[in-house]
Amino acid sequence: MNSQVKGVDFADVQGIVRFAHGHLKGASYLLLTVKDPQSARAWLRDAPITDAVESLPLASSAMHVAFTASGLRAVGVPEAAVAQFSPEFLQGVGGEDDRSRRLGDVGANAPQYWTWGNVDREPHVLVALFAAPEALDAFVVRVRTPLWDRAFASIAELGTSDLYGFEQFGFTDGISQPQIDWQQQLELRGDKPAYGNVVALGEVLLGYRNEYDRYTDRPLLSTGGVNDLLLPAEDDASKRDLGRNGTYLVLRDLLQDVRAFWSFAKTETIASAFVGRTPKGESLVQTGNDQNDFTFAQDPDGTRCPFGAHIRRANPRNGDFSSVPSGPIATLLAMLGFGKQRFQDDITSSVRFHRIVRRGREYGLPLAPSDATLPAPADDPARGLRFVCLNANIGRQFEFLQSAWFASSKFNGLVGESDPLLGNREPGPNGESTDAFVMNRADAARTRLTGLPQFVTVTGGAYFFLPGLSALRYISQSA
Repeated sequence: MNSQVKGVDFADVQGIVRFAHGHLKGASYLLLTVKDPQSARAWLRDAPITDAVESLPLASSAMHVAFTASGLRAVGVPEAAVAQFSPEFLQGVGGEDDRSRRLGDVGANAPQYWTWGNVDREPHVLVALFAAPEALDAFVVRVRTPLWDRAFASIAELGTSDLYGFEQFGFTDGISQPQIDWQQQLELRGDKPAYGNVVALGEVLLGYRNEYDRYTDRPLLSTGGVNDLLLPAEDDASKRDLGRNGTYLVLRDLLQDVRAFWSFAKTETIASAFVGRTPKGESLVQTGNDQNDFTFAQDPDGTRCPFGAHIRRANPRNGDFSSVPSGPIATLLAMLGFGKQRFQDDITSSVRFHRIVRRGREYGLPLAPSDATLPAPADDPARGLRFVCLNANIGRQFEFLQSAWFASSKFNGLVGESDPLLGNREPGPNGESTDAFVMNRADAARTRLTGLPQFVTVTGGAYFFLPGLSALRYISQSA
């Protein structure tokens, strides 16, 4: 198969950026610390990392490697290079109180309660393994060579489950994903009144132009010595690009309280209102057969899909204006700042600047909604999501989405609500409640639910750099 598309060398991109490996139903995320840097670099040099070249038949296994900022230092990457990574990556997801507050990682979500990712259990390296379920254990054994044992110590091994396309609350998952503009044909810059699902390559991969028609900041190193293993920077031919063909990977463990969710919702109607879709994946706004072909302009009053529903927060499906102007005069007035707009808050920020690519997997045994309201056994297993997303700018993408849309109690002009699934229900900055949920009705008074429990708890997290293959070779030989 062709390994290049208009300047993108798929042989230099880790495969998980392009593929979700959906045919490999078994997955395990191994979180490691570096014991011996020399052995770690030697293992990395021979590690069979899966690239993004399309092949048939599909691969029977896949491996990916990523590093935290402390992990890059631990394997010997010079501080002058590490210091050029983004501030969010360098500080870490649980690295400061202000970040935790903005992300909603307070109360039961606070990093001090995490099982990994806090100060005491901070990983250096993530090794993600994918295979058929019956072959996964053997794949893990093959990876753990004697060199591995000298190089690394294990913090955690995060297993996963195959729930056949559903997440733990019982809803179809993975329906809405942005389409990456691998061909780099997307018009960049300028105003885009309408919502589009195609995003610039530079929103996902470092070293390419993003939606602002700019290159996202990343480490650019002088040529010479081991630095020459890196690809040249497109925007500065005198530099080598440590970020090129790499991306930032966010990993968060989300514990889902399925029993609390269905005990509170009680009916599929209310549960679907929380999500914004039916369990089968049908949008509450949808008018056709395509589950992803709609915008919320079709439901301007939120009578079909509540303003605070999870899918509205995750992807408001707007263009560069809060509502799409109709006609050239209305478009011109909107561009000049005139005309009526429904809301004047964070939802007016165009979705195209805040997209992420999700690659997560569920964990734990499924629990049917009909069984979720029954008393829990003493050995009730944990259930949840190993949330994984890829983005080129953690602050503008993952953190904006998490803080301005999920955790915000004022999203979409609302008051006293946070995301019905991901909200922590802790009081807001001014002491306001965040445990409400409003459902508007076209033919009746609106319904306001209060006292929503916390359905999802964060139990671990970290920011990683997922390097391109050239950058991985540099990392493995950096000392």
